[in-house]
Amino acid sequence: MPLAHFDGALAVVTGAGSGIGRAIALALAESGASVIAADIDLPAAERTVTRAKTVGAGGAAYQVDVADAGAMEAFAAEVKDAHRVPDIVVNNAGIALAGPFLDTELDDWHRIVDVNLWGVIHGCRLFGRQMRDRVAALPNKPDKPNLGGHIVNISSASAFAPWRAMPAYCTTKAAVLMLSESLRAELAGHRIGVTAVCPGFVSTDLVKNGSFVEGDTAAPGKLRQRGQQAIQLRNYPPEKVAERVVHAIVKNKPVVPVNFEGHLLHALSRVSPATLRLLARIPTPQG
Repeated sequence: MPLAHFDGALAVVTGAGSGIGRAIALALAESGASVIAADIDLPAAERTVTRAKTVGAGGAAYQVDVADAGAMEAFAAEVKDAHRVPDIVVNNAGIALAGPFLDTELDDWHRIVDVNLWGVIHGCRLFGRQMRDRVAALPNKPDKPNLGGHIVNISSASAFAPWRAMPAYCTTKAAVLMLSESLRAELAGHRIGVTAVCPGFVSTDLVKNGSFVEGDTAAPGKLRQRGQQAIQLRNYPPEKVAERVVHAIVKNKPVVPVNFEGHLLHALSRVSPATLRLLARIPTPQG
């Protein structure tokens, strides 16, 4: 069952200090939700809440590293104790890592898996359990069934397609997509929706703040520059992703590709995976 409206809802958004996370937090606030903005950068999260108060009910800011299991457990408990069980959880926090697989060190793998995958696992496990227990504790009325809530996991168009330039990033985002699909099946009986949102290139600082592995393709500085140029040329604002997130919650969508490349890669993954395998072999341009 979808959440038909957001008036009075409590929404938790990780990575809410900037980019897609901030846009989602503001869109939910504008729709009537009170927002818990979580970010590793507390001042950034506080700025999001300040802006949320100008468009809606506002909320509260928390500093948390989604990769830290203990910190996430404390955060989930604090949200429940200081506020209540959230109705909406958006696991958005993520980082980028580019470079050849054989040149990616274990420390690089640990960091991106800890943030992009374990961060989502922590959010789903902790808040999903709270939502499930809330439904179980309330009497269910046939004419007005309890809505358990909704979890949104921000994956990527990279989840649909292999890419030699970003094997670690693609791997984590594909895992988030499969986790979301599996969790959706498990929580459906508790009337909790789960959605994987898969954007393509979006105008955020993901590439600017990302890490680049030394390899045999191009210098990290050039890779970063090309990535930022591609994002600037695409010029797809995070607010449009936020609109799709709100719509996905209302309609209880399972998987939501966003923008042209998201839809294209999703379609190719279903009708012509061999094409994607060929495209994945294209090397990063030199010079």
